[in-house]
Amino acid sequence: MVAAGGSADSAAIKIVSAGLAGCVADLVTFPLDTAKVRLQIQGESEPLVRGQKATYRGVMGTIFTIVRSEGPRGLYSGLVAGLHRQMSFASVRVGLYDTMKHFYSGGSENASIAARLLAGCTTGAMAVLAAQPTDVVKVRFQAQVRLPQGGSASRYGGTLDAYRTIAREEGLRGLWKGCLPNIARNAIVNCCEMVTYDIIKERILQHKLMTDNMPCHFTAAFAAGFCTTVVASPVDVIKTRYMNSLPGQYGGAVNCAFTMLLKEGASAFYKGFNASFLRLGSWNIVMFMSYEQIKRGAAKLHKSLEASF
Repeated sequence: MVAAGGSADSAAIKIVSAGLAGCVADLVTFPLDTAKVRLQIQGESEPLVRGQKATYRGVMGTIFTIVRSEGPRGLYSGLVAGLHRQMSFASVRVGLYDTMKHFYSGGSENASIAARLLAGCTTGAMAVLAAQPTDVVKVRFQAQVRLPQGGSASRYGGTLDAYRTIAREEGLRGLWKGCLPNIARNAIVNCCEMVTYDIIKERILQHKLMTDNMPCHFTAAFAAGFCTTVVASPVDVIKTRYMNSLPGQYGGAVNCAFTMLLKEGASAFYKGFNASFLRLGSWNIVMFMSYEQIKRGAAKLHKSLEASF
């Protein structure tokens, strides 16, 4: 990811590799994401009062509660929509990052911080526009409680039914609900994630602290996950609350934020922080390490196929 530019074939390899790597990361970390969503929406309907016991307490406590009350499948509610999201989301925001960085730097191999930030903002916004409906459906499924033994508190019968039902009952605007806060969130997330990973990896290689291998990718990805969680957590909570809300519950993303602040205090913006960090940190590690390996494998396969013709 240090090298910029590249051919159309190289860009296509990065786009496909990023989508596949995002799916691998989601498969590994989805229970953490579900725990994060449950912690973020806790207290939304009836704010917790002093002395009232919370349903979900901590990351592992939330996971155990979900497994005990809903079964293991409850941890993976919304996984299909999550995989849909990664194939359209990660492929754009990660796979096109180097191309946009090359564009904003005017073809220079030494891109400035400004060029990297612009590239991260651009691909983050583009990814949201492409993948927003999948994100709405994923959050709705993760937020709903699955009852064991055939019982159901489900809003939707399945992933495709969710797309159809939201479009029918809430219109196309329902599928793009929370698009603006999501663009804001992902511009921030992508800048932190991609730029931090890019710069740290670049510095490690420049100072010859490590070679371009898995330990280097692990270190850069871990740092990217932590920085991203600290900066993006408030926007992420607002996005989750607004996407999961009933029609008319909030007047907009800003109204959602003010409602949270007035009813639950400033700490509400960091609800599920530990889950967010565990999820983003582990997601970044799995995604970037998978991305680097898939990208290299795809490039080698492409070269061998070209040589054979």
